[in-house]
Amino acid sequence: MPLRAVQPSPMDAPAPSTLAARLQVLTTLSPDRLAALLSGDPARAAPWVQAAAEAGLPEGQVRFGRMLLEGAGVPKDETAAYGWFLLAASAGDAEGQNMAGRCFENGWGVPADPTKAALWFAAAAEQGHAWARYNLGHLYLDGLGVAKDQDKAYTLYRLAADAGHSRAMSLVGRCFEEGWGVAADPVAARAWYRRSAEGGYFRGQYNLATLLLADGEAVEAATWFERALAAAPPAARIAMQDRLAPKS
Repeated sequence: MPLRAVQPSPMDAPAPSTLAARLQVLTTLSPDRLAALLSGDPARAAPWVQAAAEAGLPEGQVRFGRMLLEGAGVPKDETAAYGWFLLAASAGDAEGQNMAGRCFENGWGVPADPTKAALWFAAAAEQGHAWARYNLGHLYLDGLGVAKDQDKAYTLYRLAADAGHSRAMSLVGRCFEEGWGVAADPVAARAWYRRSAEGGYFRGQYNLATLLLADGEAVEAATWFERALAAAPPAARIAMQDRLAPKS
């Protein structure tokens, strides 16, 4: 049986030197190969991602915007990142809308403006974007850019959590613990924290451990505290360690 020739990947060779040549290659790729190319190592993927962005592909615009925002594979440029997110957002891309909202929420490349952040998050949330629902929930919970509304915050967190968003699961648990937008229910809070913890979110793990410890289940609590500390970013880890340190 003759061996089939293996189609070389564009990532196996240097990208063509001109934008036009890169665009020509991109038009020949299947959706799967295009997705693999755009999600590869940032340094090698950058010319291809830029070409996809220049070609008007929303996934390329969002990916290139993220690279510019983080300085991954390209020099960091928050203003340019926002410009690419805005292009994708204006074309109706939910991820672009969510990232445009994040820029206005955090002042990345544009002056911080929670009202505009809420508008972009709402546009993406209407398309079922879980992260946008989670982000918009924060604004309603704190009354930033929108009127404070714990009921709406809970509803948004719950929609995101039901879609498998582990961070939103932790916030649903917090809503049940504190009675934010829903009747306080410690049993439901613990169940949602557990779902978040099992999904790998460090705050869900920490919150679950806290409730377990309060209920006298110290052994399991210690396991979740350890997992939370291992998964948390440095600043959060230090804060957790301070809370867990014995008080003199």
